[in-house]
Amino acid sequence: MSETKKYNHKRIALSSAALAVGMIGVAYAAVPLYRIFCQVTGYGGTTQVAEQASEVILSKKIKVRFDANTSRKLGWSFEPVEREIELKIGETRLAYYKASNQSDEATTGTATFNVTPPSAGAYFNKIACFCFTKQTLQPGQSVDMPVSFFIDPEIVNDKDLDGVTAITLSYTFFPLKAEKNEQTSGLSNLPEKNG
Repeated sequence: MSETKKYNHKRIALSSAALAVGMIGVAYAAVPLYRIFCQVTGYGGTTQVAEQASEVILSKKIKVRFDANTSRKLGWSFEPVEREIELKIGETRLAYYKASNQSDEATTGTATFNVTPPSAGAYFNKIACFCFTKQTLQPGQSVDMPVSFFIDPEIVNDKDLDGVTAITLSYTFFPLKAEKNEQTSGLSNLPEKNG
């Protein structure tokens, strides 16, 4: 075989290997990149994270409904304390979900979340939320899990959401393997529930 053919075969083999490695890298990066895309755009009902409350509060009101779901494998009951609230657009509110470990062992869960209609996700801003961390509950333990949020006043300028009078915030808890000495986290920096 001539040197030119050997070089061409070697180049094709290296190019194919580089392409395969590149495709594997893209496959691993797809999930985090998609998650970032959803968080930035609100695509698929992904909510936004805000550092502080809105400085603008409108007189127009909107209802926020709360939904809760739990994987059967977790062994928890999980539900909103209030099913619905009405608030002014831009107003910061605090809502609570109640979780109870009904199993006979400590279990750890994490929540996924979205809003409906999905296009409202770009305007639903969470300031603090139990969904940002793993939660561990001891056998029989119950906790109130707060979420602090507001609806971005820019929602009134979105013509696709003109007729929307209610947004549903939905959480689903899934089990995680507990780590040694892990404690309930993410709840201490949020306000205690009164009453």
